[in-house]
Amino acid sequence: MNTEESDMRRQWSLKRVSVRLVDCRKTSEMVDSSNCQLLNENGSSGEPDQHLNNEKKSISKTTLLKKHQHRHTGEKPYDCDECGKRFAYLGSLVKHQVVHTGEMPYVCDHCGKRFPKSRTLVSHIRIHTGEKPYGCDQCEKRFAHSGALVVHQRVHTGEKPYVCDQCGKRFAHSCSLVLHQRVHTGEKPFVCGQCGNRFAYLGTLVNHQRVHTGEKPYDCDECGKKYGHPGSLLMHKRIHTGEKPYVCVQCGKKFAISRDLVKHMRIHTGEKPYGCDQCGKRFANSCALVVHQRIHTGEKPYVCDHCGKRFARSGTLGIHKRRHTGEKPYGCDLCKMRFAHSGSLVLHQKIHTGEKSYQCVECDSSFFTLKELRIHLQIHIRETNEDCT
Repeated sequence: MNTEESDMRRQWSLKRVSVRLVDCRKTSEMVDSSNCQLLNENGSSGEPDQHLNNEKKSISKTTLLKKHQHRHTGEKPYDCDECGKRFAYLGSLVKHQVVHTGEMPYVCDHCGKRFPKSRTLVSHIRIHTGEKPYGCDQCEKRFAHSGALVVHQRVHTGEKPYVCDQCGKRFAHSCSLVLHQRVHTGEKPFVCGQCGNRFAYLGTLVNHQRVHTGEKPYDCDECGKKYGHPGSLLMHKRIHTGEKPYVCVQCGKKFAISRDLVKHMRIHTGEKPYGCDQCGKRFANSCALVVHQRIHTGEKPYVCDHCGKRFARSGTLGIHKRRHTGEKPYGCDLCKMRFAHSGSLVLHQKIHTGEKSYQCVECDSSFFTLKELRIHLQIHIRETNEDCT
C-alpha cells in the first residue's frame, strides 16, 4: 500500500471518528449546547467506547450529536404537515404520521390484529401468552402493563392525584375524573341511534339500547328470570335472599331498593317535590304525578286486548282483565271464597270479624260497606223531605 493511499484511508477514518458527549447532565432545565464536548476515539482519556452512566452520553456519529443537542435547546425541526405538531427527531415524526395515514405495519401472528406501534403489539401479545411481568410489591397481584401496576398501587397508597377543579373531589384514575366532570358540564357524548336519547356514559347507553333490542343477558340462577341490566338482577335476587339493606332511620323499616327508601322517607318529611303544572297539586313520587296528569290530558295508554277498553293506569287494566280471564288471586283464609280484587277480600273479611266500619251520623246504624251506608242514608233523606211537605 503506497503512502498516498494510506493518507486517504486515514482521512476517511477521521471522518468516521466516534464522538463522545462528556459532562452532559440531565436536568429539568435547559443547558447550553456548548457544554457538550467532542472527543475522538483516541482522546485524552485513552479509554475505548463503552456505555457510560446517565451523566455521560456516548454518540457514535457526528449527526447524532446534533440530534441529541435538541434535548438541551428544545429545538423541534420536524413538523407534521397534517396537524402542525412538531418533533425533535425524524423518527418521532414518522411514528406520529401513522395517526393520519392509518398505517398499521405491526401484525399479531396469533390473531392477525394490526397495530401502528411495535410496543403496542408487544403489549397486545401478552393477551395471548398470559404474560404478566409487572408484580406489585405489596400484594401478589401481577399485571401485563406497567401503567396498570402504577394505577393498582394507589389501592395500597391511597393516592388520588386527579382533582376536580369544580368541587375538589379526588380520584385515583384520570378516566374517573373525566367521567365525573360530566356531572358539572352536563356533557352527554353518547347518543342512541334508535331514539336520539343522549347519555354521559357509554355503559348507560349500552344498557339503554337493550330497551330497543329486547336483549336480556342477565338471568337469575334461582328462577331463570332475565334482565337487561346487572343492577336489576341484583335487586331481583333480594326477593330470594330476603335481603333488605336500606333502613329508614325514622321508623326502622327496611327496603331492598334504595329508591324505595327515598320514597318512603317522604312520608316522614312530608316532602312532595313533584308539582302538576296544570292545577298545582303536588306529589311525593314522579310516577304519581305522571298518572295524575292523565286526568288533564285524557291519555289512556293501557288497552285491554280482549275488549279494547282503555285505562289511564296499568294496575286498573290488570284488574279489568280478570273479568275476561276469571282470575281470582285473593283468597279468604277463613273460608273458601276467592276474589278478583284485594278490596273485595277486605270487605268480605269483615263478615267474619263482624267489623262495621261505616257509621251513620243520623242514627246508631253501622254497615260493612260504604255502598250500604249510602243506601241507608236515602231513608233519612226521604224522611226529611216528608217532614218539609
